[in-house]
Order: sequence, then structure tokens, then C-alpha cells
Amino acid sequence: MPLATTLRLLAKARGMNATDLATAIPRAGVATVSAWLRGEKMPGRDQLELLARTLGVPAGALLSELASTLDPSRTQGEHDLLAAYRTMNTRQQGALLEIARGLAGHPARKTTTKPRK
Repeated sequence: MPLATTLRLLAKARGMNATDLATAIPRAGVATVSAWLRGEKMPGRDQLELLARTLGVPAGALLSELASTLDPSRTQGEHDLLAAYRTMNTRQQGALLEIARGLAGHPARKTTTKPRK
């Protein structure tokens, strides 16, 4: 899960918004925290530790999220594709996978679909 999503979920669970988080983190304004929550910017290590403390989770949990978000083995296009995929419903994900397999020259997989009620 992208770091921004994790931060949003944790903040929501704590009943906190960007202003609340910015208040808890020195030198982090509301605009900066909002950018973190949207995934447009990344907090630094010190800021991650303060975020973790504020959100009541181990700092290592957010650091591992950051590491997976910035996986150097993925290209920016792969990161963008994965982020888009995660916002889709199951049906859209299946359609995208079929398109991707077709473009890559892989045979389409047979899928079973449940009848609609």
C-alpha cells in the first residue's frame, strides 16, 4: 500500500486531519502534510518518526511503507500503473490485466464470472 494511503487511513482512524498532523510535526505546514496525504511529496525520516509517534504506530511500519513506495526496482511508469490499478474496482482490474497480457503477447486467462443478480 502506498505511504500516502497508509497515512490517510491512520489519520482517519485517529480522527485527525492535515491540520492536526501539521500541529504535531514541527516545521511541517498544513500544505506539506496535505501533499504527503495525497502522495505528492514524501516526508523525511525525522518527519516519519514524528508521524508514527503521532499516529500511534511503530516508526518501522512507516519506514517499510516508504521503502515499498520507492522500490528502486520499479520504473516510474510501473509505480504509476500500480497506483492507478489500486484505485480500480475488481472488474476494472481484471480488464486492465487482460489488456496488459494481450499487449505483452501473453495468452488471455480464462476467468469465471459470477452471474449478476
